Amino acid sequence: MASDMASSTLPWLTLAIFVPIVAGLIVLILGRDDRPGFTRVLALIGSIVGFLVTLPLYIGFNPNTADMQFVEKRSWIETFAVNYHVGIDGISIWFVLLTAFITVIVVLAGWQVITSRVAQYMASFLILSGLMVGVFVALDGMLFYVFFEATLIPMYLIIGVWGGPNRVYAAFKFFLYTLLGSLLTLVAFIYLWHASGGSFDILTWHQLKLGYTPQILIFLALLAAFAVKVPMWPVHTWLPDAHVEAPTGGSVVLAAIMLKLGAYGFLRFSLPIAPDASHSLSGMMIALSLIAVIYIGLVAIVQDDMKKLVAYSSVAHMGFVTLGFFIFNTAGLEGAIVQMISHGFVSGAMFLCIGVLYDRMHTRRIDDYGGVINVMPRFVTFFVLFSLANSGLPATSGFVGEFTVIMGAVQYNFWIGLLTALALILGASYSLWMLKRVAFGDIANDNVRAMTDLNSREFFIMGIMAIAVLYMGIYPKPFTDVMHVSVEALLQHVSISKL
Repeated sequence: MASDMASSTLPWLTLAIFVPIVAGLIVLILGRDDRPGFTRVLALIGSIVGFLVTLPLYIGFNPNTADMQFVEKRSWIETFAVNYHVGIDGISIWFVLLTAFITVIVVLAGWQVITSRVAQYMASFLILSGLMVGVFVALDGMLFYVFFEATLIPMYLIIGVWGGPNRVYAAFKFFLYTLLGSLLTLVAFIYLWHASGGSFDILTWHQLKLGYTPQILIFLALLAAFAVKVPMWPVHTWLPDAHVEAPTGGSVVLAAIMLKLGAYGFLRFSLPIAPDASHSLSGMMIALSLIAVIYIGLVAIVQDDMKKLVAYSSVAHMGFVTLGFFIFNTAGLEGAIVQMISHGFVSGAMFLCIGVLYDRMHTRRIDDYGGVINVMPRFVTFFVLFSLANSGLPATSGFVGEFTVIMGAVQYNFWIGLLTALALILGASYSLWMLKRVAFGDIANDNVRAMTDLNSREFFIMGIMAIAVLYMGIYPKPFTDVMHVSVEALLQHVSISKL
């Protein structure tokens, strides 16, 4: 069923997808390296307009129905019944808004840092933004697959062209891991097309009554793509390499949005299409999630590279997300989605902080810093806030999602809840251990002494991220209210279908 709330208004979802893509193409055509200022302004305008066209989705959204809203459907490839079919519900709307918001932040973050191929850099992020929105709103399986795979191309270029010394290796590893994982998904989609009588409509797939064995096979095929993208242990090894080599903007988008594509896939495909398999394999998924939360948390503690530490912390935090999905209760699922949104703010902010330090010192090694608070007090104020949010401090967004998942885990099984709660200690350990060594104590060396505090652009970016982290931490109700009905509908669908 689909709610045609927006049938009389502009095609807002199409605008949300294609405004940033078209803006990226305009930047690519008109932008020139001998006029970097003009190129940056053009990209900023494109990203802001891209964000503004997503706001009517929130303003006009009806949180009291689980039906798809702002639905658009047009025939695309008639031979195989492939349609341009898009819509949003209470689960996907937040990721559309988050993607557009982070894109504005990334354009501002690269304002002075990127000096070569400025037009191509900005255009890559704008096009990537539109493609990621397409993933979150697609209601046609083939359309989803096209957007899902197309996101690899701009990110591959971002890492491979503007990354660090080992950028080509990291870009290839990122591309191959995610592409190979997705091939089995295509096989699953073709099977579902056949099983549904020649339809790629995702909502039709939700209503299929598949046998137990096909469900298991489909779940495992989808897992191959989504687990790599999240990434879950043990297919997470591409992420630290990609983060370390990516430019700051690439790390922000990778952590804040791209990891969510895999997690979103579980919600839109694995759980509703293969509910019996989801229940049967939930033990495996919970075990893999706990390993990610605990083992990867321990790995993060021993890192000497700040980016690598935050990259491993992302794997641990996303472990909370997959855990929340497979305990099949409202607290777990809502907490997981809140954690996805919060992680977008917190991990994005952490990578922005590391980028600020790297721009001044050109090193990410923790041992090269010390006593930064003596020369950059404004920066350290934000760094402390984001590190505490990364630790799950109450009144920050990092606490809301993790605490809700823990409560859901306790309802599901006390010992699983206890193990999950203990993992919060690890989060505090690696975040605060890094913060102490980088920010506090005496000035470590002359390079630190020469560092300058945040400029007005950097202060503005950090301030916006801080507001988002605190607002969501202090008053999460607007976020949970919008998703609640859709979450309940999904849980009811999965429980009714359970054998």
